[in-house]
Amino acid sequence: MIERPPGSPEPGDHPRDAQAVVSPDAPSGRPARTWLHELPVLIVLAFALAIVLKTFVVQAFFIPSGSMEPTLLPGDRVLVSKVLYHPHRGDIIVFEDPHPGPQQDRGVMGGFVHWLSEGLGLARPADEDFIKRVIGMPGETVEIKDHRVRIDGAQLPEPYLTAEAKRSMVDYGPVIVPDDALFVMGDNRGHSSDSRASLGFIPLDRVVGHALLIMWPPSRLGWLH
Repeated sequence: MIERPPGSPEPGDHPRDAQAVVSPDAPSGRPARTWLHELPVLIVLAFALAIVLKTFVVQAFFIPSGSMEPTLLPGDRVLVSKVLYHPHRGDIIVFEDPHPGPQQDRGVMGGFVHWLSEGLGLARPADEDFIKRVIGMPGETVEIKDHRVRIDGAQLPEPYLTAEAKRSMVDYGPVIVPDDALFVMGDNRGHSSDSRASLGFIPLDRVVGHALLIMWPPSRLGWLH
């Protein structure tokens, strides 16, 4: 009878047999099942991230009219930055309706669902957003005289205007911009409803953000000035 040294494997206990038990080639459904279980969570997180970005960081806006021509054309889509933005003269801004209509009382849960639907683009906002250019800052005096804009008596250079837009401006003001508001105008001065008419002064707390670039159509991709 042959004696085996202490610790020697018994027949059928070869290390290869042990390795075969944990081979990566062994079939297993665990990774697939784990991924399927995590998928709903990943979808919810993706929606939540999209809403946070839209609410606090950046948002895309569709240009419906020609009030900002030729800078912006109907059908353009612009990217608007919301991060720690403070308006400056010449900026193109998006702002909420300064004269909003009555808000529907949806309750706490209904209000949250509507807010979520707006964030996902499934519901239309109750009030319209506008896009114009900042002309007058808080406390300044704005006047249009001889087809030129004047700020505190000094002519404002406006290289973004066409000759036709300049000729279309009629005398206006002078008016003093309130300390908590802005005076805005469209670049298409003859076809823009802005602070000279129905919109009036724009409260600073109604400003959504700064329009940075045209993102669509691809042929017009570029930074806004």
